Amino acid sequence: MIVSSPGRICLFGEHQDYLGLPVIAAAISLRLTIEGSHRDDMTVSIDLPDMDENETFSIKGDLVYEKKADYFRSAINVMRKDGFTFSAGFDCSVNGDIPIQAGTASSSAMVVSWINFLARMSDQKADLDPEMIADLAYRAEVVEFREAGGMMDQYVSALGGVIYLESEPEVSVERLACRLGTFVLGDSLEEKDTQVLLGKSKERVLDITLKIRDMHRDFSLSASTADDIAGMRDLSVEEKHLLSETLRNRDLTHSGLAMLQDADFDDDELGDFLNRQHAILRDALDVSTTMIETMLKAADSAGALGGKINGSGGGGCMFAYAPDNPEKVAEAIERVGGKAYTVHVDEGLSTDG
Repeated sequence: MIVSSPGRICLFGEHQDYLGLPVIAAAISLRLTIEGSHRDDMTVSIDLPDMDENETFSIKGDLVYEKKADYFRSAINVMRKDGFTFSAGFDCSVNGDIPIQAGTASSSAMVVSWINFLARMSDQKADLDPEMIADLAYRAEVVEFREAGGMMDQYVSALGGVIYLESEPEVSVERLACRLGTFVLGDSLEEKDTQVLLGKSKERVLDITLKIRDMHRDFSLSASTADDIAGMRDLSVEEKHLLSETLRNRDLTHSGLAMLQDADFDDDELGDFLNRQHAILRDALDVSTTMIETMLKAADSAGALGGKINGSGGGGCMFAYAPDNPEKVAEAIERVGGKAYTVHVDEGLSTDG
């Protein structure tokens, strides 16, 4: 059995998913692949050559987590809760070209592929729809470990293409038929701690939200306006600014959706929207770095139409929209010390076997 899933870029709504606000994301042509077969015993052996590691464990009985983000075990536990059974273990290898721990959803692509592999290799031999796989992957990766992330990564990796995702009051996914040109992904090669960064950003906004709801019970991040925030006397200037920029990010996502739903949308307009969102992430959330800014400036000088940081920030990747001259943009990013990948929008999970 061979399965694969793509990484992703977030076009609009970065740092909004975990707040229950909508996002627009695109699967990209960097993928993770799992290849494996059944064993004659209950052992799972997973070769991870990209990380120079191997994981081996037995699937007899309950699986106890032995490390942070123990996703291979958590996926099995979550699937067992949904009635899946496994009468034999597996020998597997995991390979991919998605930058690891760099904001491009490499871990979610792995969990989506692993869930897909497990479903098909289970006693039930299930061919699950992508939405079900995304839900299981979200539960295995985020809910099981009480992590700070949302569900964007799992859904776009499973479904592929460009999606508009709402997670509240219930999960709703719209596949966007827009035809996007080439992007250039730039890895800063800076290490980052995604969960720490997401947790801090999330807590800052949620703390202010809880403070407001003590006085205004009907307050909602999805419905309130900047004028509502400006009139709240009990918030500090800093709190008003952060919340107002969060709402501006939300509104930019709604405008981005309207733009991408137009079959004749303008590439320059998309680039401008990306720049505007990056400014919010850089100035209000303070998640950019000197290296990210250097790569974005290099991409702009080489003719990119716009770009932004990708993922939680504090390192990792940026991307630039370069439908006309991706080679020049990639060269410019690498000249300043980044690692460049030329990518396009790709399909979701795939299976062979």
